[in-house]
Amino acid sequence: MLVDSHCHLDFPELAGRLDQVLADMAAHGVGHALCVCVALAGFERVLALAMRDDRLSASVGVHPDHRDTVEPDVDTLVRLAAHPKVVAIGETGLDYFRTEGDVEWQRERFRVHIRAARIAKKPLIVHTRAAAGDTIRLMRDEGAEAAGGVMHCFTEDWATARAALDLGFHLSFSGIVTFKNAASLREVAAKVPDDRLLVETDAPYLAPAPFRGKTNEPAFVRFVADCLAELRQQPVARIAEMTTENYFKLFSHSRRKVHS
Repeated sequence: MLVDSHCHLDFPELAGRLDQVLADMAAHGVGHALCVCVALAGFERVLALAMRDDRLSASVGVHPDHRDTVEPDVDTLVRLAAHPKVVAIGETGLDYFRTEGDVEWQRERFRVHIRAARIAKKPLIVHTRAAAGDTIRLMRDEGAEAAGGVMHCFTEDWATARAALDLGFHLSFSGIVTFKNAASLREVAAKVPDDRLLVETDAPYLAPAPFRGKTNEPAFVRFVADCLAELRQQPVARIAEMTTENYFKLFSHSRRKVHS
């Protein structure tokens, strides 16, 4: 069994055909998916999706790209994270790629999420883009290692990977690792310890080869696993086994569906 550790099933590209998405997951041996929240206004929608099926879990958080949105506070995040279907805080982090001017608002939002995760005792889902140095610095300053979590859709260098690993975080790889121009990322993916590795789709985005440019979905996480198996010279079954075990240990509130 595989787990898609990060997807957005509430986004329009997937929400209207959820039954087919779930059927495709089953057909490709994907037994669980984490539906990740990006704005408080969408939390109830994400939670409702997760409530539909034992194979789905939810998170609560506000993406760093979203400036004009309801700003989270620690108490609100902790309260919403108390729901048994909510297994993580995030998606949070820093993204300087599209941001201009003062970004202190992003850093403060990230601090709020880290503090909430520590109180809620649920792991963080961390997004970082063009902001690796500040991301690691804030994680250290705020004691993110007390909550743990994952650097989702990891695309940074080995120095950043090592810093995140030293804080007890996992690294999750998406379809980007299958892209022809991702040779340096594949070198990083080959070095991650077995017990810190996760796989994801970030669906509906970043479809792996051979579906690049098309709508991504949780079923396609198997192509990420295939790529990692080749890179790490391990059987695909081993990649599936260890990434699934890693997921359920990290996101320990996820309900693992037992098949008879």
